[in-house]
Amino acid sequence: MSLTPPVGDLLPRRGNLLSKAIARLMMLASGWRFEGPLPNLKQFVLIVGPHTSSWDFLIGTMAIFALGIRATYLGKDTLFKAPFGFVFRWIGGVPVDRQSPHNVVAQMIERLENRDRMILAISPEGTRKKTPRWRTGFYWVALGAGVPIVPVVLDFSRKRYVIHPPQVMTGDAEQEIAHLQTFFRAEQACRPERY
Repeated sequence: MSLTPPVGDLLPRRGNLLSKAIARLMMLASGWRFEGPLPNLKQFVLIVGPHTSSWDFLIGTMAIFALGIRATYLGKDTLFKAPFGFVFRWIGGVPVDRQSPHNVVAQMIERLENRDRMILAISPEGTRKKTPRWRTGFYWVALGAGVPIVPVVLDFSRKRYVIHPPQVMTGDAEQEIAHLQTFFRAEQACRPERY
């Protein structure tokens, strides 16, 4: 366990010494730490959860800046409207209209194929509300782009970012998604009753 794990040379970068220092000071003040190594890969889909609160986004953003890595994430389109929409885009957000998603899976596969380095961060639940099943777009993006999935748990009970090893998908969706779900538990969530 460490404040931040080593960041390999293959990962996409962002920020500078000042932004990393500020985010690391915030981590020190709040008590959050990393557990597990960050894979040194040019591309992967990072699934993060449990997603039950607006705090998840803030805690996740703090981690990204503390590491000094660039991540692309999907967010509901209403987040990207004035006056603060530019902030969500600057952080790495891509707006998605939930009423008419326009084949987001194909768009994300294309983005991964057209970029040398990219981390796509997705919450499999797709919402902060309690949901009976995960949305599976993240799985099909990883499979279609031929990149691994890295599960990261926001463990609020211990204030830990738990990074699990990369998981390679083979196309057995039901079994592989069930396996990915074993990394996440309700007691880790900010709002356990919503998971």
